[in-house]
Amino acid sequence: MHIRPGRDGDVPIVLGMFDSAVAWLTAQGRTGQWGEHPFTGNERRTRQVTGWLELGGMHIAEHDGRPAGCIVLGAAPDYVTPATEPELYIQALVTDHRHAGHGIGRALLDWALAQASRRGVALVRVDCYAGGDGRLVAYYESCGFTRTAPFTVGEWPGMLLHRRL
Repeated sequence: MHIRPGRDGDVPIVLGMFDSAVAWLTAQGRTGQWGEHPFTGNERRTRQVTGWLELGGMHIAEHDGRPAGCIVLGAAPDYVTPATEPELYIQALVTDHRHAGHGIGRALLDWALAQASRRGVALVRVDCYAGGDGRLVAYYESCGFTRTAPFTVGEWPGMLLHRRL
């Protein structure tokens, strides 16, 4: 697996990764995280992904030479409690469901932890959907993250998690 910076042409690829994830979640009746509609064609989602690319935080995991996942590093959103020390914040993590079972998400998280270490940052934080069956929070916990605090954005339940290096 190779992880590279995002580049021109990656916005539709990342939107497609989200489409794949949404389709998989929807097929399981789990629509609370991102809804049931594709990201492709959604102007707000396109602006969001374009912004990640333009700010330089987007990185793409390639598996067998094909884009398989995306991680975005950047500033913490305003809906979570600010950190009291320098941090690396994971703004987004998505894998293309066609590459499920290859450890793409964990590899991207490990890469982010290595980035934090290289930067001399001891705190890595991420937030995620905390509704439904709680499987996403459990996933991050299985990757070594610890629950920090629950939050809500409108009616969307979230969980802030952290990991210390």
